[in-house]
Amino acid sequence: MDNLNMEALLLNETLQPLIQSLTSLEELFWVNPKKELFDSSIKKSPLGLDDVIEAEERLKRFAPYIATAFPETRPMKGIIESLLISIASMKEALEQQFNQKIHGDLLLKRDSNLPISGSIKARGGIYEVLKYAEELAIEHELLTIHKDYSIFDSQTFRDFFSQYTIAVGSTGNLGLSIGIIGTKLGFNVTVHMSSDAKQWKKDLLRKKGATVIEYESDYSKAVEEGRRQAEKDPSCHFVDDENSMDLFLGYAVAAFRLVKQLEELEVTVDEDHPLFVYLPCGVGGGPGGIAFGLKLLFQDHVHCFFAEPTHSPSMLLGLMTGLHDKISVQDIGIDNITAADGLAVGRPSGFVGKVMEPFLSGSYTVSDDQLYSLLKKLVDTEEIYLEPSALAGMIGPTMLFRDGTNYFKKNQLNKQMGSATHIVWGTGGSMVPKEVMTEYYQKGKEWI
Repeated sequence: MDNLNMEALLLNETLQPLIQSLTSLEELFWVNPKKELFDSSIKKSPLGLDDVIEAEERLKRFAPYIATAFPETRPMKGIIESLLISIASMKEALEQQFNQKIHGDLLLKRDSNLPISGSIKARGGIYEVLKYAEELAIEHELLTIHKDYSIFDSQTFRDFFSQYTIAVGSTGNLGLSIGIIGTKLGFNVTVHMSSDAKQWKKDLLRKKGATVIEYESDYSKAVEEGRRQAEKDPSCHFVDDENSMDLFLGYAVAAFRLVKQLEELEVTVDEDHPLFVYLPCGVGGGPGGIAFGLKLLFQDHVHCFFAEPTHSPSMLLGLMTGLHDKISVQDIGIDNITAADGLAVGRPSGFVGKVMEPFLSGSYTVSDDQLYSLLKKLVDTEEIYLEPSALAGMIGPTMLFRDGTNYFKKNQLNKQMGSATHIVWGTGGSMVPKEVMTEYYQKGKEWI
């Protein structure tokens, strides 16, 4: 960003105190002033319900293959899905710690335990690879959509896909999902990983047969270099986390499955029973896709908030300024160094930011110390282990009731909050090695 535009940004009377809070690394709760009612916001969207339905149907076609190739998915008949559970003990602990009542029920969406790659990235990442594989197979007359897709788990298909490469830039979890499904299908997989990616994730990818290229710089550089190298190779498909509609739609399918889970828990979502969802956010594809899917189904009765580390508030900065991917956290002097490696993104997806701008209720930031504290508290109260980045959503309900009272008033929600439901999206953690998780827990004890 050039100095002239930066000076104008810092002189903006509305933005100045918000920018100052960000640069001071304070935890900040921000209500999106550009949020619109669903009927008007959906008219501006380049994507709609039919696109998400198409993605869901493709995943159903691949279910026989998934069940064959990954035995752990057989109980779900090849559908990659996670549990939705109540965390009443954690809710009570949060209320006591922060002396703040959380009105309504608190639930946890356990994408941390999604099969195959153990994180939210098992949704979008695996979906995009499957779509690419399907397109190649149909193009070369190896497949029609009416065949049994379990044929993908064969040497014939693995030999065919070995002619092609899939590449991705990642801080960790997206690389894992791409690497695991890609190599299983037979693709050559290259993962460009930023400096903040955890060593165990790099080691696991190499064990699965992927090529890992490491960079001393951050996520944006890894993506940029991966994209540049892929452009030179016509047989390479680059999974572009910053701009991919396929990733976005793969994540959006989660909303369809959530409807059934809410029904099973006898949770109503309507005008008198609002739903609040808190989603950890890095570059934006995962939380953006899920929030978009939820808005399609629940419209104005669902309220979605993104959660980011205080050291990497890229999506919040992009939305707040309206500059989206034209500004990075480094432009305002923030280092983009955080323990929440999956969220260590200095520049957000412009595609996601622009799509979600009229849909999103707001965003907030959380410190690394707070993430470790919440990690320990969830283990102590519910015996559930998440990685630090996956805890970013957990403080959302507390911040909403503490700092978001104007949001209730603006959206005429004051009377309904007692019958609200809050869902914290737990985005990853089940594949973290035990010794690493123990270190995380100990850091939580130190902070308390």
